[in-house]
Amino acid sequence: MASPPVTELTARARDIFRLVVEGYLSSGVPVGSRTLAHGSGVNLSPASIRSVLAELEGLGLLAAPHTSAGRMPTELGLRLFVDGMMQVAEPTLEERTAIEQRLAGPGPVEAALEATSAILSDISGAAGMVLVPRREPRLAQMSIVLLDPTRALAILVGLDGSVENRVVELPDGVPPAALQQASNYISARLAGRTLADAARTMQAELASGRSALDGAAAALVERGLAVWSEDATRRPVLIVRGQANLLDEAALGDIERVRSLIDDLESKQSVADLLVSAREAESTRIFIGSENRLFALSGSSVIAAPYRDRDGRVVGVLGVIGPTRLNYAKVVPMVDFTARSLGRRIG
Repeated sequence: MASPPVTELTARARDIFRLVVEGYLSSGVPVGSRTLAHGSGVNLSPASIRSVLAELEGLGLLAAPHTSAGRMPTELGLRLFVDGMMQVAEPTLEERTAIEQRLAGPGPVEAALEATSAILSDISGAAGMVLVPRREPRLAQMSIVLLDPTRALAILVGLDGSVENRVVELPDGVPPAALQQASNYISARLAGRTLADAARTMQAELASGRSALDGAAAALVERGLAVWSEDATRRPVLIVRGQANLLDEAALGDIERVRSLIDDLESKQSVADLLVSAREAESTRIFIGSENRLFALSGSSVIAAPYRDRDGRVVGVLGVIGPTRLNYAKVVPMVDFTARSLGRRIG
């Protein structure tokens, strides 16, 4: 069900709807007609306000929990508010400075990613998440060592000094000399290239007949490079901080929802897949509750933004996850600013 356009609501209905949503997001409790009639600036009687609330409920924008006479926004209502009515609160100079100082601390990029996840948790009061950039190590050398007649250990050394090992299945009847030939070829011809570049160069040389490799050695090189390339794209790494923030007083009244959300975070892969879907977004994306199948049970929201390197390439995604009553007006611009700051930090 799509939410009605904001323009279809009367000015009176828009004002009351906005006050209900903002009041609920601020307090976490439903907003009643008595509250709206006193101190909200609405020049209407409680009876008139109740009539408007009933109209908004009929449109599917508000709901009345059984335990309260007040109203709270539905997921449909939150989507209408976020897309058409929300006025974002840009980060203050102090907030921007604090974020940049925490990201500018000494240490490797991994430390900045950990700090980012903690920052997002602090500013949202929910859980912060960072999808780690897929590493594209540049080759320095590769050695292939026989383990048994069917398997070899491929040892990749990156120009950054990193060392990684992978087990490679061997074609039938590979002679020991082919392992040495494959290792020498990679170190001499493919050094300094990323895995993707190395694979393309090798395939071009084989196709043109310029490679001095025999069939067995060529197969080993191809398998060795493929193992790393597939592994890098198949397993995104997700850093999550601040799960304890999800267990606030309001959440304890709906412990099953919270348990479902924490289970989602523990699995990580499904949440990582959701963040990957935000990689191509031009700006911050907002997923509200059951709009995404992953959160149909937990009723949670995700605010996510891609972050880029200095060349403008998207290298990862960051965001926050929490209950649908997140302070969207504050958190959305903070997530966007943090994404830009992290991009400058990692280069």
